[in-house]
Amino acid sequence: MNALTKKNLQFIGWGLLYILFLLSFMTSYLVITASFLMIPVLILFVKLDAKRFTAFYLGILLIVNLLLGWTGFVVLAISLFLLPPVIVIGTLYKKKAPAHLVITYGTLTFLAEMLLTLVIGFLFKLNFIKKFKTIMLDYLNNMQPAVKGMLPTQGDMQWYVDVLVQIIPLDMILFSLYFIGVTHLIGRRLLNRMGEDIPGMPPVREWKLPKAFVWIYLIAFAADMLFVSATNSLMSALLINLLPLLMFAFAIQAISFLAFVAHYKGWGKLLPVAGTILLIVFMPFLLVLYSLLGVFDVAFPLRERLFKSR
Repeated sequence: MNALTKKNLQFIGWGLLYILFLLSFMTSYLVITASFLMIPVLILFVKLDAKRFTAFYLGILLIVNLLLGWTGFVVLAISLFLLPPVIVIGTLYKKKAPAHLVITYGTLTFLAEMLLTLVIGFLFKLNFIKKFKTIMLDYLNNMQPAVKGMLPTQGDMQWYVDVLVQIIPLDMILFSLYFIGVTHLIGRRLLNRMGEDIPGMPPVREWKLPKAFVWIYLIAFAADMLFVSATNSLMSALLINLLPLLMFAFAIQAISFLAFVAHYKGWGKLLPVAGTILLIVFMPFLLVLYSLLGVFDVAFPLRERLFKSR
């Protein structure tokens, strides 16, 4: 078997894997496969020229449509929805763009598609946000009496659902970051094993947020403390989405600081790994502390003051 035949079989294998991933959307395995859905297409896009990729991709969609029938159109729509981020990421891979640009542009593309979906829905009088609010209220109202008795009053439940609606932008951003992050993390490694040379992110210990983020964080924090706004006000909607994003960003900065300390002291990866696990397990409580450590690391900065001067 020559090298060309092996490569073609490899591409067919990735195509078959993508078909299985798409078919899994009709099963409970969706919970597992959804995070990796873009990876086979990304590999095909990077390794194949435009004509061969188009032929492979259209062939995959045709097979899925034949297997699922009319219900397959939903799956096909999901596949087409994920294609633009794949093209953006794959194009940047081919240009050997830095990893942070890949993640940034991939996330923005994914986020823009979700926003476009909401706009198109509104144009066709499909209010997804209102539908989500109705579903959440019905779910809370139809819970078992024993469980429902532990929940807040009806007015408080309405406030809770309103907050859930307000943080939809935050959920969309975090979902986009997660999806693109997983795709880049795994897709890049697989492509490099297949002979590509795609740049990765610098070591975690070298990650550093711009100092401008500190001022944005302080302004947002002060605004949240000083201004008491109605739940449905523009200021409230802005702060309820901005502050958690900044806290997550500075918490990651804190993990970077722990990785730097561990590297400087020669402790290996135990400190940043343990710090990350603790943050995940005790997220609501430790997030504030981690974000403050991240703010101090960027603002003062701690690394130069504590270690570089020695």
